[in-house]
Amino acid sequence: MHSMRLLKVGAGLAAMALVIAGCSSSSGTSGASASPGNGLPKLSAYAGPVGKGEGVLNILDWPGYALPQWTKPFTQATGCKVNVKDFGTSDQAVQLMHSGGYDVVSASGDATLRLIYGGYVAPVNLSLVPNYADINPQLKMQKFNSVAGIPYGIPHGRGANVLEYNTQVVKPAPTSWNITFEKNSPYAGKITIYDSPIFIADAALYLMKHNPSLGITNPYALDANQFAAAMALLRQQKPMVANRWSGSTQQIQDFQKGTIVAGTSWQYNVLTAQQAKAPVSSIVPSEGATGWSDTWMVWSKTPHINCAYDWLNWIVSPQVNAQVAESFGEAPSNIKSCAYTTDKTFCKQYHATDAAFWKNVWYWTTPTARCVDGRTNVQCIPYDQWATAWSQLISG
Repeated sequence: MHSMRLLKVGAGLAAMALVIAGCSSSSGTSGASASPGNGLPKLSAYAGPVGKGEGVLNILDWPGYALPQWTKPFTQATGCKVNVKDFGTSDQAVQLMHSGGYDVVSASGDATLRLIYGGYVAPVNLSLVPNYADINPQLKMQKFNSVAGIPYGIPHGRGANVLEYNTQVVKPAPTSWNITFEKNSPYAGKITIYDSPIFIADAALYLMKHNPSLGITNPYALDANQFAAAMALLRQQKPMVANRWSGSTQQIQDFQKGTIVAGTSWQYNVLTAQQAKAPVSSIVPSEGATGWSDTWMVWSKTPHINCAYDWLNWIVSPQVNAQVAESFGEAPSNIKSCAYTTDKTFCKQYHATDAAFWKNVWYWTTPTARCVDGRTNVQCIPYDQWATAWSQLISG
């Protein structure tokens, strides 16, 4: 399932991006609704109560999030027969939600705002999801799963984009991303990076610490000058890069073979390589790191609203959330899940409840024209332009 978490973008997807209008604050934990005055589609959360299921639930998910070992017991408990459609990229998820017919979707942060502002997903009534009470507070009401105080989904799991390195080659042990970005790096030619437009944020995060005069305060909120600087850094980095990766298997093998010695990785990749006796380790460098947290969201036109809410509560219940996280390779969102993992060291390995580890992790957030850092005196570069710039970078 890890090899399917791809984020490759074609230039034809540019029209999918949205220019975000202004937002106003609104409280939304029960029966939340979006005001037409804040740039959001006028949609309300299901008032409830959750009643008898409609008998059917159509799930759109990252491969591995809705396997039979969780959907079959769910059907037995609720009577909601589950149909699952996997997607391979966040852009595919947005396109499929646009076509309609999927009651719930597990969306990453680079898709969530597109789904919200596109009117594809509705606000959620948190009072109808009892297990939400046990979701890690670090994941609640974040920029990638809420807008203007209105919740749009239930956090599922999370991961950090760490710096992985070969402990036999990279000496002394790194403390900064500089070994992957600076042209005088002794490891040039053996660097790996994540193959996605969202990786532009990794360059922005580096500049946030090393070129403070740019004024970057959020790596997903870049005005024209800041964006140009991030792209210039990526062009500088390009000759140093041995390969770009989007699937875990190939990257793990490259570290095992020694063809790459440092670069962006996932905790799953690092742990798997270590289990295969590869001499690797990882850190969240001094600049911090990007990361991801996935959110279960409800189609705004679902005819199966009761089954949808049953699923939201089921999939983040302690036992099920633990099973999914352990199978997929991510930190569970439910703070009670760690008691139910098969491997009792799992949550420690994935830093599930280590608040300090996540303090400097910037979760993927859809870049929008309305700057997500709160600035109103400039427009930021939206996602479609990130996609175009990335395509030009890797093909040029």
